[in-house]
Amino acid sequence: MAVALADEAVVAVSLSGFLLIGPFAVAHYLFNPRLTSLTAGLALLLALLLPVGGMDAASPAIPDHLIRVLIVATGGLWAVLTARTHQEHRIALKRLARLAKTSQQAISPPLPPELGGLHLATRIRSATPGARLGGDLHEAITTPTGVRLIIGDAKGHGIDALSHAAAVLAAFRQTAATAPDLARLAYLLDHRLAGDLGVEDFVTVLLAEVARDHVTLVNCGHPPPIRIGSSLDVLDLRRPSPPLGLAPDPRPQRARLLPTDRLLLYTDGLSEARTPGGDMFPLDERLHATLAAPTLDQALDGLLGLLDRHTAANLTTDDLTLILAQPTPSMLPGPHTVQQLPGSRRTSA
Repeated sequence: MAVALADEAVVAVSLSGFLLIGPFAVAHYLFNPRLTSLTAGLALLLALLLPVGGMDAASPAIPDHLIRVLIVATGGLWAVLTARTHQEHRIALKRLARLAKTSQQAISPPLPPELGGLHLATRIRSATPGARLGGDLHEAITTPTGVRLIIGDAKGHGIDALSHAAAVLAAFRQTAATAPDLARLAYLLDHRLAGDLGVEDFVTVLLAEVARDHVTLVNCGHPPPIRIGSSLDVLDLRRPSPPLGLAPDPRPQRARLLPTDRLLLYTDGLSEARTPGGDMFPLDERLHATLAAPTLDQALDGLLGLLDRHTAANLTTDDLTLILAQPTPSMLPGPHTVQQLPGSRRTSA
């Protein structure tokens, strides 16, 4: 209405083209075809009424008026089509996000809160808001010697990474309960994956077998786990192995893990998290206190809060998977045939 009044007041310069601002603004910001149609109709009505006060009997300027009406009508129609296209794209993206989430959950469903005497909590966060189509993987299975866990990260993002992660998980579910040890399990996973990977593709994995008083680890190119006890201890292996797909050479090693301890397994969404200035996520007293929360779920929720404050909404390209495990005294003791970890890297906590 303001544009119409201004157009009537300024006869020499027509402002009717500004009537299109309303329809295009609604189409661009609200993505609502019906509301855009109403706004376009109002703009067209105002365009038709503009010459009532601006024409005189000697100079009706009918051709100019018709051109202005045609421009407003055409622009309004374009705005409606734009709004409809935006709405269809939004619906398609929501469907794709739901499909991605369903596919990811079907491949790697949430872990139960308790398995074989091992308490578990899991958190998954995608680098892309609203989507969970990535290469992170995790699973847990009970065996006669303890609970075996896997956490990993396939190189890249999207369908290829998801396909490689699915292949690793399928192989793990088929062989984890029968493989004699974690080294053999890692070789089996690599063998099953060989036909699916390209020349430059790989999958990092961490295998863990948790028994009553210790954990056996095999690390194939993955960030090392963190033991939470009286301090934070990064469980680095003496001889880390290359990832799956790059000729892994796994060597199982054992570390103490009592029922009073917790074990954090994670993907590089945590280890590579940085502030806008480039500082890495610190393993300090705050993290120690957070991971020692009364429950595992509270500990992981607190960890995500620390991570958000550290990154300050800094965008990341890495998905994040967190698994926090704590054994109970009821767990069966496992075999003691693997090499003891020579020492863990203790943090300042």
